[in-house]
Amino acid sequence: MNAVRMRHILDTIAEMFPDARCELNHRNPFELTIAVLLSAQCTDETVNKVTATLFEKYRRPEDYMSVPLEELENDIRRIGLFRNKAANIQKLSRILIDKYDGEVPREHSALTELPGVGRKTANVVVSNAFDVPAIAVDTHVERVSKRLGIAKPDDSVLEVEKRLMKLVPREEWTITHHRLIFFGRYHCKAQNPQCDVCPLLDVCPEGKKRMKAALQPAKAKRGGSAGKSVKTAKAGNSGGASESAKAPKQEKPKATAGSKRSMNTKSKDQAPSGAST
Repeated sequence: MNAVRMRHILDTIAEMFPDARCELNHRNPFELTIAVLLSAQCTDETVNKVTATLFEKYRRPEDYMSVPLEELENDIRRIGLFRNKAANIQKLSRILIDKYDGEVPREHSALTELPGVGRKTANVVVSNAFDVPAIAVDTHVERVSKRLGIAKPDDSVLEVEKRLMKLVPREEWTITHHRLIFFGRYHCKAQNPQCDVCPLLDVCPEGKKRMKAALQPAKAKRGGSAGKSVKTAKAGNSGGASESAKAPKQEKPKATAGSKRSMNTKSKDQAPSGAST
């Protein structure tokens, strides 16, 4: 991936999604940290439904520590891996109270030491809550980067992040993260990417492969239908001729003795044409 092609990709997704942003609802760094933690292997839509009531009940780390673990589990039951996430939220809250006076630390290294907070979550928090440029690689960013040829198919998440950091200007890291997510979530979807109307098809190796594969069955189908019609027509013509040629001549039924007598009697009873009675 060269700089010119990368610039083309960045400008195109900027035109497609100029207002891309973090879609996890939050009011402060602490709520954002909790929301991103909950979003692992879960959609932002589901997380927002859960946090709509969760963030009214729990506003500070102390609130999460004031209830039994089972109660917190029940409050986030709609979230995947809710038991593990509930335990991490309480552990995280305890550390924030003991080490950071209940506040979320701004340092990336301090964030990744919190239970349930990995590199991706830390990148989202520092970039969105503290305006520190970062590129968080989630499933959408990883998929899109590999399809567009920005990263290699077998690159790890960290390798994808490093490639993006090298190719994207630092001041554009955060907004590029959001735009790549929007591009992957609403356009270049995992199951049904919109390759046929994609403005980046000309620079997308994966898109070109998909479009080529989609055209081949159509051509084969048209060719197969035409060949089948010709064969059917030939078969119909030759079949009709052979049937008439092979059809055995039907023999007249042989007259029986009774039918011969009946015919003779009938001919004798009939008067010849023109005779008077």
